[in-house]
Amino acid sequence: MVEDGGEEEAEGESGEAPAAPLQQQRCNGFLPGKEAAGGGQRAAPAAPEAEEMLAAGGERREARLETRLSRRRLAVLAVFSCYSLVNAFQWIQYSILSNVFAGFYGVSFTQIDWLSMVYMVAYVPLILPATWLLDARGLRLTALLGAGLNALGAWLKCGSLAPQRYPLTLAAQAVCAVAQVFILGLPSRIASVWFGPTEVSTACAVAVLGNQLGTAIGFLLPPVLVPNTPNDIDLMAHNISIMFYGTAIVSTLLFFLAGVVFEEKPKYPPSHSQAVLQTKPPEDYSYKQSIINLFRNIPFILLLISYGIMTGAFYSVSTLLNQMIVTHYEGEEVNAGRIGLTLVVAGMVGSIICGLWLDYTKTYKQTTLIVYILSFIGLLVFTFTLDLGYLIVVFVTGGVLGFFMTGYLPLGFEFAVEITYPESEGTSSGLLNASAQIFGIIFTLVQGKLTTDYSPRAGNIFLCAWIFVGIILTALIKSDLRRHSVNSGIMNLDVKAVSGDS
Repeated sequence: MVEDGGEEEAEGESGEAPAAPLQQQRCNGFLPGKEAAGGGQRAAPAAPEAEEMLAAGGERREARLETRLSRRRLAVLAVFSCYSLVNAFQWIQYSILSNVFAGFYGVSFTQIDWLSMVYMVAYVPLILPATWLLDARGLRLTALLGAGLNALGAWLKCGSLAPQRYPLTLAAQAVCAVAQVFILGLPSRIASVWFGPTEVSTACAVAVLGNQLGTAIGFLLPPVLVPNTPNDIDLMAHNISIMFYGTAIVSTLLFFLAGVVFEEKPKYPPSHSQAVLQTKPPEDYSYKQSIINLFRNIPFILLLISYGIMTGAFYSVSTLLNQMIVTHYEGEEVNAGRIGLTLVVAGMVGSIICGLWLDYTKTYKQTTLIVYILSFIGLLVFTFTLDLGYLIVVFVTGGVLGFFMTGYLPLGFEFAVEITYPESEGTSSGLLNASAQIFGIIFTLVQGKLTTDYSPRAGNIFLCAWIFVGIILTALIKSDLRRHSVNSGIMNLDVKAVSGDS
């Protein structure tokens, strides 16, 4: 079938036939604030709730839950992943060259660390207004704000190419940090709104993957483009200008592509759970009530803290990686970037594998807990092998650490959506990211102080202790997979309708 404007739709969900005619839907079993009774995973209680949902005023009326997959979804995902990539690149480009930029601007390492931490500081006060904007004004406007501010910040950096202009580069980085607020909460919203139930976790992982790939390129490219030339500041400024102008041009191109590609939602909902949400009148939704519901949800609160610990630890390790490596391997800035690249690329592989696994098994809590434990083990091994004097060992242990620690990021998003449905994906993701930024600021400051005053080992042991706390909190989460239950419950009704059962 062809949408208005000529866009072609792929019929069915992952090759399935369109749903059979069903009674009118109304999701009474999962209205905001209505917590399901009992804990633990439920086998599939959604069928009776879905039948109740299909009753309207006592009459059973014929309707059609028509779901189709739009081909545009792939372009939306690709463009978002690319400008998220550039935003992450701009986050880490200073930290991986902390000694170079400290010398160029004539400032301390702590001031260079703030060029990374400003991303975390800006996120915390702005996340609630940003998630309100996402819910009130929609996906397209939020996406354009993220892409546009990302390009603006990149161009402002081009004006900071002189040793005395540290305040300008900090202000430019702050603009990029604001752009991040409109980026990090979108993966789960894009996945839910545009992708079918058998691909939603993979789509979320790919969306997060763009950000991770940006971090990976941020580890790899800056040390190559900007070698440390302390005796030739003019050459250093020229090399930095290549990096800054290249980033600005790419960011601007992606902003225009976002304007062309992004739409609010596809013509047809991609899943039954989205179809249910789209039938609710807009006046039924309250952003304030949604926030209240989330903070009354004990499993979500536990996930909020544990996700913040893990992701904050990742931010801290990424920010301080250059300092950790050059402490034990002097003059190895380029290899520090390559180790960071290894860490993130391994994590990208972990993200995709975890996304595919979740789509196949729906074992959200079990997968999250196992990855958390393996991240703890990976950080312990990395910590106690960092000073052995063999860079190859650091490459291997960094890769193992990245596979699990970075691979955890999309798990938290999708786990949150499952246990908080039908609350807004943008709101739950935004709160998770806010928690990550808060822990990231604290961990970076404390680990940086321990690394400077004592050793990288002291800072890493500090992180290990916190990740162990995160393991305990994750184990306490009682998972209630609401979105999955709605999808499976309505699909069971499809089968009953086809067979003639009432």
